[in-house]
Amino acid sequence: MYLYIKALHIIFVVTWFAGLFYMPRLFIYNTEAREKPQLEKQVLQSQFSIMMKRLWFGITWPSAVLTLIFGLSVLFTGNWEAVLLAPEGRWLLIKLIFVAGLYVYHLFLHRIFRQEMNGDFRYSSNQLRLWNEVATVFLFAIVMLVVVKQGMGLVYGLVGLALLIVLLMTAIRVYRWTRENKGSK
Repeated sequence: MYLYIKALHIIFVVTWFAGLFYMPRLFIYNTEAREKPQLEKQVLQSQFSIMMKRLWFGITWPSAVLTLIFGLSVLFTGNWEAVLLAPEGRWLLIKLIFVAGLYVYHLFLHRIFRQEMNGDFRYSSNQLRLWNEVATVFLFAIVMLVVVKQGMGLVYGLVGLALLIVLLMTAIRVYRWTRENKGSK
């Protein structure tokens, strides 16, 4: 039974991340639609609102809840809570801290979702592109901790995450520069 629960946990992690990756993209598109002519803006924002509601309430939220339920089931069915504070389980404790951060990120996206549904656009598309990469950082950290466990030193792990963040920020800047220069030609 444990392996079935674990498999379901992984499946819902994947579907949750699908929502966390795509939702900020829809925020970006919805934000950029404001710059279009009025008729096009109305059509696009209406469609993006439908897509965001379906993705958020049909996939992302249910997956987040089921990830939590099955994750806790894996934790207690596999007796992982017994090693949580032991040296060999420290990787799991750090992973759970990252998972808690991921839920905070999820709630932050929910706040942006509500704002955009109310026509309140507080973030530029470039700021939203930065937020779009937060899920990537969490994914890398969590998967590395699960797969490598204590084989990866804390310092190397943090340096690796820092390098990933620098790489992502550089890619966003290059994209922005390319887009701005393409628009000026």
